[in-house]
Amino acid sequence: MKIGIISGSVREQNNATAVSEWVHNFATQRNDEGVDYELVHLSDYELPLLGARIPEKVKEKTMSTIKNWSEKMASFDGYVFITPEYNHAIGGALKNALDYLKPEVANKAAAMVGYGGLGGTRAHANMRLILGGLGVATVPRSTNFSLMTDFENMSIFKPNAYNEVNANGMLDDLVLWSQAFQTIR
Repeated sequence: MKIGIISGSVREQNNATAVSEWVHNFATQRNDEGVDYELVHLSDYELPLLGARIPEKVKEKTMSTIKNWSEKMASFDGYVFITPEYNHAIGGALKNALDYLKPEVANKAAAMVGYGGLGGTRAHANMRLILGGLGVATVPRSTNFSLMTDFENMSIFKPNAYNEVNANGMLDDLVLWSQAFQTIR
């Protein structure tokens, strides 16, 4: 089974990179039998705004990028979305990237790891609505990192040890649900 850990920020010098690497390392060290975790950076895909006109000179490259994104997301049995919170919701780039998907992610499970002033909880609520519309089941447990307590100067990631308990429970749920959803695809 393959689980994609999707780093959902495209900002330069973002906090998502450190959080995503922590989640990937933590998940991999669990040694879940038969489960491979892969880290995917949304910033590696230059997706245009869905529906925007694509200039002819970059159309071929852009269509290839969209295809690569679609195929990468289809290759997973489940997902951990790293969701930064911007203005009480997920970032626009992550929302746009999800808008390119439907059959690739349907009937799969997802977990959420957030960070922000309140640990990304409002972004998680937003993500649950979006993923529900795509046919993705979201596990009830999540992991939330506060910019106030899990980061130094709101930029240097120093997670508190108690986050490991949340991450373990969240990943337990995700693996179980992803296995169950394999039976209906």
